[in-house]
Amino acid sequence: MAKGDKINFSTPSGFPEFLPSEKRLELYLLDIIRRVFESYGFTPIETPAVERLEVLQAKGNQGDNIIYGIDPILPPNRQAERDRSGETGSEARALKFDQTVPLAAYIARHLNELTFPFARYQTDIVFRGERAKDGRFRQFRQCDIDVVARRELSLLYDAQMPAIITEIFEAINIGDFLIRINNRKVLTGFFKSLGIAENQIKSCIGIVDTLEKIGETKVKQDLDKEGVAAEQSQKIIEFIKIDGSVDEVLDKLKHLAQNLPESEQLSLGVTELETVITGVRNLGVAENRFCIDLSIARGLDYYTGTVYETTLLGHEALGSICSGGRYEELVGVFLGEKMPGVGISIGLTRLISRLLKAGILSTLAATPAQVMVVNMQEDLMPTYLKVSQHLRQAGINVITNFDKRPLGKQFQLADKQGIQFCVIIGSEEAAAQKSSLKDLKTGEQVEVLLENLAEEVKRRLS
Repeated sequence: MAKGDKINFSTPSGFPEFLPSEKRLELYLLDIIRRVFESYGFTPIETPAVERLEVLQAKGNQGDNIIYGIDPILPPNRQAERDRSGETGSEARALKFDQTVPLAAYIARHLNELTFPFARYQTDIVFRGERAKDGRFRQFRQCDIDVVARRELSLLYDAQMPAIITEIFEAINIGDFLIRINNRKVLTGFFKSLGIAENQIKSCIGIVDTLEKIGETKVKQDLDKEGVAAEQSQKIIEFIKIDGSVDEVLDKLKHLAQNLPESEQLSLGVTELETVITGVRNLGVAENRFCIDLSIARGLDYYTGTVYETTLLGHEALGSICSGGRYEELVGVFLGEKMPGVGISIGLTRLISRLLKAGILSTLAATPAQVMVVNMQEDLMPTYLKVSQHLRQAGINVITNFDKRPLGKQFQLADKQGIQFCVIIGSEEAAAQKSSLKDLKTGEQVEVLLENLAEEVKRRLS
């Protein structure tokens, strides 16, 4: 770099950078999510940010959103060495784009060290090589839970997922939301009963999944391009638009399964869906928190059974705020055995961005400090330090102001950071073992004995 050239220190496109108030909000939400996950017995793990490329491309993922060419060993000025070495195949590496495929590799690597069903949660950073735009990031935090079993996995684990989603979003208090539940076997079975070829069904499910985004007319056009007849397309649209209460939709599905040809898979999907719904109800999830929505398919190929999407009512344009489903073969692709699993994912970085922009959430104060001990005179610093430690030992977050400034300036500094209380101790207060406690929100100022200070602050904070 030539002398005098300016360094471009702007944030790389698509890579978020949080101010303290935003980061504190993320940590607050992470704590809620973690507590709910752990209340259901999920255990934390962390997988590497970098995986072998062939792992990330398992199950047919061709890497449309994979960030390639990551060498964790060689620095940038030695990348040519890696290029000359021809690292391909098992040596090629990339950044992980989700948590599910790395989880499958994790289980394969630690199969004999884990107990099954294995229930884990992760709140790692993931990376996607997509075009950065509003609400879309190349680096973001994703909060996942999955339960994986060997050979068989109870459908009650599927039923637990809506209960967990409900507890998280009720605790965050973001307003009314709806968990939309479906089963891929219902869709697959219905398509089969219409005579749609096996090799067309996956692409047709992917088209159905876009109904909300592209509309009915475009869905019909896309189905036509797949070779689906107009009469079949109309029946598909009518099917996925079946609505009503949960019990009404189940009754309609049962009736269809009894009267359509080759409906064995449809019947199985309806039975599984009913089992999950019964479990959701037994877990105490309110009826207004969930519904059956036959348009929900989830675009990823590895989902085979129950699928979920969660919508914030009144803010449907935000899209799904939590989604997931059941898969049967993803983990087994590394081990050659059946290992069914079910999981959900919250893209936390994107969720925070959208909820802040919509005014549904607000950032927290820039500092976790609840009290500032102001600096009235330098010779009293030993007292200020002792008082600060006394408050901290009582569980109160404290900033001690080491810099001598006018009292008004110190109040402004505390207020700007969202600190509610200031402790004021001058020579007279110190001699009398007292302090003045000022509430910056109300302007009230009271005299408090130092021995009672922590108790008084806690009382006013509650």
